[in-house]
Amino acid sequence: MMAKPAPTRPRTRPAPAPRVGFVSLGCPKALVDSEQILTRLSAEGYTIAPSYGGADLVVVNTCGFIDAAVDESLSAIGEALAENGKVIVTGCLGAKDGGAFIRAAHPKVLAVTGPHAASEVMAAVHEHLPKLHDPFVDLLPPSIGKIGVKLTPKHYAYLKISEGCNHRCTFCIIPSLRGDLVSRPIGEVMVEAENLLKAGVRELLVVSQDTSAYGVDVRYRTGFWRGRPLKTRMTELATALAALAVEYGAWVRLHYVYPYPHVDDSIALMAAEGDAGLLPYLDVPFQHASPRILKLMKRPANVENNLKRIRAWRAACPQLTIRSTFIVGFPGETDAEFEALLEFLSEAQLDRVGCFAYSPVDGATANALPDPVPDALREERRARFMATQEAISAHRLKRRVGSTLTVLVDTHEGARALARSAADAPEIDGNVAIDNGAELPIGEFARVRITGASAHDLSGLPV
Repeated sequence: MMAKPAPTRPRTRPAPAPRVGFVSLGCPKALVDSEQILTRLSAEGYTIAPSYGGADLVVVNTCGFIDAAVDESLSAIGEALAENGKVIVTGCLGAKDGGAFIRAAHPKVLAVTGPHAASEVMAAVHEHLPKLHDPFVDLLPPSIGKIGVKLTPKHYAYLKISEGCNHRCTFCIIPSLRGDLVSRPIGEVMVEAENLLKAGVRELLVVSQDTSAYGVDVRYRTGFWRGRPLKTRMTELATALAALAVEYGAWVRLHYVYPYPHVDDSIALMAAEGDAGLLPYLDVPFQHASPRILKLMKRPANVENNLKRIRAWRAACPQLTIRSTFIVGFPGETDAEFEALLEFLSEAQLDRVGCFAYSPVDGATANALPDPVPDALREERRARFMATQEAISAHRLKRRVGSTLTVLVDTHEGARALARSAADAPEIDGNVAIDNGAELPIGEFARVRITGASAHDLSGLPV
């Protein structure tokens, strides 16, 4: 007699993974925070929803640097609440008044944390949207691997080397939001850099609040990478990253570099323009050219030394691109001091420049300074400043016509490719538009003969 088969259990459909929507605002440092949170969410089995309606809960990573950023963040939180209803807030604005500022504007948010707070965000997510997976046994999905979730295109990534800042610039509230400088261990930074390059990243963008101060908080403690000692210091980090980039045929770009004397050592490490290694590019926030205004800003810089250093940098590395940011209309700024700033621009001949009209950020000590500049005059000065710089930029870019550059292809636009040269950081600098470039692969390097130039961009043809 044949045995009866055991009854089969009806198959149960697995419960859908909880879905989290994500809104990321602010600077590249905040973007890295978002990537870390998204990596943790994915590792624990959460699905990232592309819309409010498809999400069980929404996380908003905010910015609080200037009033416009505060308004944008508050608006994004309000929109998420209106469209979804379950919102967790993190980021710089979340740190303001210990979270009370956000709760006063939007009392229905589920939780509020400050910046660089992945663990606190995950705790809030766990409370309001319990996870399905066990973090002790689950692994990171294979598609994420060692580099985690990235919000940038596959071919470039931000490498954050520290958190916080030791400066107390009077126009800035970042230290009150992100705290004092905390440098990441250099071995940890190098391992992340190598993992990114192994995953196909072709450009590493080094970011922090003050890249030049890397390691100050740990007294340049010696770390280890690949079994050899390496000091936690900007020069040693730049040296190691440059060698690693050459090994993988990639670029390294330095951002947020204060003009300290030891920056000179990094100039000597810079590769020929477009070659693999440390790019001949520095992002240096000079902010102003008046000694009195710089003193009121509490900026660690000297105008004459800055001009001498710029000349010395260009003498040592003629292909160097210098980007900077400035503030006009700072409290007490006179007509003469603004004219001195324009003279500095003309003399320095900077390649890439951004300018802000002073914004009285809530909590900044500069707000208490006498003689505020009227709004209309601040905007007038900003327009004059940018017109002056636009002429400088157009002149400097025109010299590129007829040359051949190595570029990194970012995207296609019809029959054209849009790319960037060694002189162009993503999002903030110009582009190289390549006619007949639709066949050039995105995320790869190409050689381009430059045929035209505008105030900010170049155009050319594939070689």
